[in-house]
Amino acid sequence: MAPLLGILVQGGPVILLLAVLSLGSLALIVVKVVQMRGVLSGATQRAQAIAHWTARDRHAAIAAVAPNSPADRVMIAAMQGLDAGRRRPGLDTDLEWRGNVELAALTRHIRLLELIAMVSPLLGLLGTVLGMIQSFQSLAAAEGAANASILAGGIWQALLTTAAGLLVAIPAAVAAGLLSDRADRAAQMIEAAVGQLFAAEDTPH
Repeated sequence: MAPLLGILVQGGPVILLLAVLSLGSLALIVVKVVQMRGVLSGATQRAQAIAHWTARDRHAAIAAVAPNSPADRVMIAAMQGLDAGRRRPGLDTDLEWRGNVELAALTRHIRLLELIAMVSPLLGLLGTVLGMIQSFQSLAAAEGAANASILAGGIWQALLTTAAGLLVAIPAAVAAGLLSDRADRAAQMIEAAVGQLFAAEDTPH
């Protein structure tokens, strides 16, 4: 613990800011992973519901799907709307709204992770540049009397911020990419579920 605190002190305010960003990104990653657990589930139940709907057993179709994933919830709303006799244009608008709400919940805070991944290396580079400036200012003030070990120590402290910036940015970028892909797949499953339901509805008796 003491070496870590020493690094934070030596790195200056940029390192402290990167540490805060690191803790924030890790917390966001954990929250999003928990939130997105199971968002791609329910494919078997939806297939059974489509089979029941094709057989014109609407109540069994609605009962076959549990609202555990975004695709499940939107599909249930679509089945209930069709069962209630709603006209297709109005139902399409309602389902589009519901799908957008589900997608917005899935993608919430992912943009913040992407921002952390973009800003962290820049902050690390800023810390490095500031540290190098300080080191060469010290060398200039010493009028050549400073030894190499002092200059090397200053450069080491400066480069520390670049490494810290990359350590913060890489996990945030990877997590943002994986979470975005999962959200996109969930959106595709919503469209597929509703499309299959409408196709089953339009199938001749």
